[in-house]
Amino acid sequence: MRRTSRDPVRRLRATVARLPRHTREAMLRGIDSNRIIVGAYVDPRSGGICPMLAAHRNGGRTSVASFARAWDEFTDARRPRRATRREVRTLRTLLEASLGPEGELEQVSIAELAAQIRAERSQRAGCVTVPIQPASESQPRPPEPPGATIRIRRRQPRRDLLAAAERELSGDPSGR
Repeated sequence: MRRTSRDPVRRLRATVARLPRHTREAMLRGIDSNRIIVGAYVDPRSGGICPMLAAHRNGGRTSVASFARAWDEFTDARRPRRATRREVRTLRTLLEASLGPEGELEQVSIAELAAQIRAERSQRAGCVTVPIQPASESQPRPPEPPGATIRIRRRQPRRDLLAAAERELSGDPSGR
């Protein structure tokens, strides 16, 4: 049994994210140039079309029935009608958000990303300094300036209190 989200906005967001990139771009162009409706594929009375048909007419040749269900659930469509400004604005925002970060990553190859990550890690490894003597707890530290080296404070290992108590009770003063 497949579980569906009870939040229509979350379901629409997930469905939009699963659309191919060219379909999302075409849908953005389509909602700019057409009247958008809910509850039907086309509405001859208003002259409107659904977002998926708008995408299809703008080059996004994809058929995704889950988008239509999510769109109609989000808009609470009971009959064909024009989409409200808020509904169209929400769809536009979801489409733009889904296109944002992905476009930046597509321009860089995976090999270049891996080399960049390795370089950042080696640069960070060179910046880490470990103080020899731990700072006292009673003195507050001044704030670090931006770009300062990262200081790692090593804590002293905790003493085994149970073992110390047993040594004390046994009368072993050496602590061993």
